[in-house]
Amino acid sequence: MKKIMLSVLALVAFSISFAQNDYKKAPGFAIHFTFDDFKTASEIRSTSISSVVNNKQWYKISRMDPGMAVSYLKGLTNHIDFVGTLTGSFTDDALPNNLSSGDQKFLLEAAATANFKLLTDRYYVDPFITAGVGASKYGGYFSAFLPVGVGLQVKLSDNVFVLLNSQYRIPVTEKAAYHFYHSIGIAETFGKTKVKAPVEVPMPVVLDRDNDGVVDSLDKCPDTPGIAALQGCPDRDGDGIADGDDKCPDVAGTAKYQGCPVPDTDGDGINDEMDKCPNVKGFARYQGCPIPDTDGDGVNDEEDKCPTRPGPATNQGCPVIAKEVVDKINYAAKNIFFATGSSKLLAKSYKSLNEVAKLLADDETLQLSIDGHTDNTGKADKNQTLSEARANAVKTYLASKGVADTRMTATGYGQDKPVADNKTAAGRAKNRRVEMTVKNY
Repeated sequence: MKKIMLSVLALVAFSISFAQNDYKKAPGFAIHFTFDDFKTASEIRSTSISSVVNNKQWYKISRMDPGMAVSYLKGLTNHIDFVGTLTGSFTDDALPNNLSSGDQKFLLEAAATANFKLLTDRYYVDPFITAGVGASKYGGYFSAFLPVGVGLQVKLSDNVFVLLNSQYRIPVTEKAAYHFYHSIGIAETFGKTKVKAPVEVPMPVVLDRDNDGVVDSLDKCPDTPGIAALQGCPDRDGDGIADGDDKCPDVAGTAKYQGCPVPDTDGDGINDEMDKCPNVKGFARYQGCPIPDTDGDGVNDEEDKCPTRPGPATNQGCPVIAKEVVDKINYAAKNIFFATGSSKLLAKSYKSLNEVAKLLADDETLQLSIDGHTDNTGKADKNQTLSEARANAVKTYLASKGVADTRMTATGYGQDKPVADNKTAAGRAKNRRVEMTVKNY
């Protein structure tokens, strides 16, 4: 921290030494909202800065005491402003621990500081370092302190500024406590900032036949108006290459291509210098190359659900699942049985489900959707719950046979998706079912 402060001070001093005295701030007044933070300063002194930062205590508003302040400010030089501030707040922390009573009292602080600005009031954002002297009154105690800190000035107009400031106030008398002082305020100055008028220097009479501002003795094109940067020669396309040397004088280009733009051989909008496939149209996100097709199945990777496994576009780029596998899973789904009105699997279901588990173990790319359905006997909410429980019972059984839980989804639809008429016993029997759908993406 010490090295950073010294570096900033050195930079300010360097800026001051080379600045002209033409942006000195006019006198003005400011009003501020303030926050005194005695607790954080006390913890830093009793532990360490790193401990306070690691515990995320230094920035909490709840640890601070709000207040109000007014100040008078005036520029002493371009880079130094005088600021006199009077602050009032209520706190119970303004005295060292051995003197503190724990009762909130009014704290009155007065400070005279100098703001050492990195830039001048010409700029809209201007960081500064502040330092000075101050005095305070708290209860029956009078104390002195030294304020040091950093801040930021934001110019809203020529006479209105927002001032942000954080100070560390160091007591120089024993009846005062170390503390941080943060403020945000708005200031208005009165009167105009004095700006020196530029000194007009008479121009000597010189010969300039084409009136382009470049004297004939230095003008390589003395009879054609041009620009000084090109020694008086014209540059119609403004690319910095004189028309006489420009192979594309009406189109801005680069010196590397003799005044012409960087070529785009394949016309994909990506110039050849940036294009990794300059002879084939492509996309910027692939550096000028076409969308890749990693598995070479004719379905590009952005549309391919299985980019590393060849498959037809009809199956979204994934391999087609063998009809034999689909038929076995559909057959198994028709041979899943439960106890009446229950989600308990009957033993006669195990053979079919074991076959499904083996199919999934043989091809780990396969995924399974398990859907439970009921007829409309009974209440709809109970049927919904039963359908979910039966779907999950199948999923749990398959998981017990080594099928990863992440490869299966179980959903209950209750009585909402009948496949037959619920008015007949045969129809209701068809509607009480578990369906299994296999896919590989």
